[in-house]
Amino acid sequence: MKDRPDNLRDETLLRGLAGYGITPTAVTYTPVGFGDHHWKVTGDDGRGWFVTVSDLDHKEYCGADAEAALKGLRQAMDTAVALRASDDGLRFVVAPVPAADGSSVVPLDARYALTVFPHVGGRAGEFGQELSDAERDRVLGLLARLHGRTPPDSTPTTTLEPAGLADVHAALSDLAGPWPGGPFAEPARRLLAVHAATVRSRLADFEALAERVRHRGAPLVVTHGEPHPGNLIEGDDGYLLVDWDTVGLAVPERDLSLLADDPAALTHYAGLTGRTPDPAALALYRLRWNLLDVAEFVGWFRAPHEETADTRSAWGAFEETVTQLATAN
Repeated sequence: MKDRPDNLRDETLLRGLAGYGITPTAVTYTPVGFGDHHWKVTGDDGRGWFVTVSDLDHKEYCGADAEAALKGLRQAMDTAVALRASDDGLRFVVAPVPAADGSSVVPLDARYALTVFPHVGGRAGEFGQELSDAERDRVLGLLARLHGRTPPDSTPTTTLEPAGLADVHAALSDLAGPWPGGPFAEPARRLLAVHAATVRSRLADFEALAERVRHRGAPLVVTHGEPHPGNLIEGDDGYLLVDWDTVGLAVPERDLSLLADDPAALTHYAGLTGRTPDPAALALYRLRWNLLDVAEFVGWFRAPHEETADTRSAWGAFEETVTQLATAN
């Protein structure tokens, strides 16, 4: 996020860091990723930290409101800690460090929550980056190990229906306008109106695919949720996987769909696990990803907002997502 979080004072962040025993000598806001806010912090002992502040009012996949989102985020971070911490732990999991009270997540106030990670070196990937076949197979190797783990007790459950999908249906029923949310409200309404038939068709496709996947009844495994290149860091010992707030129980295709839409490209995974990816589940989760983005952007632009670097970026992403829905097979 390019914009700093609303109404979060520097003193509040420093107070939160004190709960980890960190006395900063350098604090640098780092506009990476989308959704959470990040800082690079150097402590007075010279150690480096990567600090994340989550806006609990806008973390629907962790919980419907701020209180539920805090609980869901804690479950996710506790799961990452458990996956890494055991004697035979998954060392590619970049898990948070505990606060002084043992918590993996510390609330800063009623809206924001703090998570602290060790700073790890390496080459960060980018969202949308194309992996070579060899690189993809390396990631599939990580996922095979993850999916083979006994789920920690804290592992969140997931739902097939994306958070906010009801808002998309509501928006499709309110295209006569105007939408008064802010500078991107009316452009969003017009864009959705132009592509309304496509969005409705893709919603119907999603329901049909979801029914097929439910009927199949495949076993659930621990999934990361977003193992795309933007969440990979290539270190000296191989790939590391970051951003575990989306971890949850689901069919393996929740992860695999972000690496390929064709089971033929996933033969390395099948060879490691003995499980052949289901084409319907791959299609379901690739479609789910786009519908989740539509839901997020519709909710954002129908609500009060201003023109900022982040809302401009979101508008471009909304246009791209709707175009992808229109051109998808």
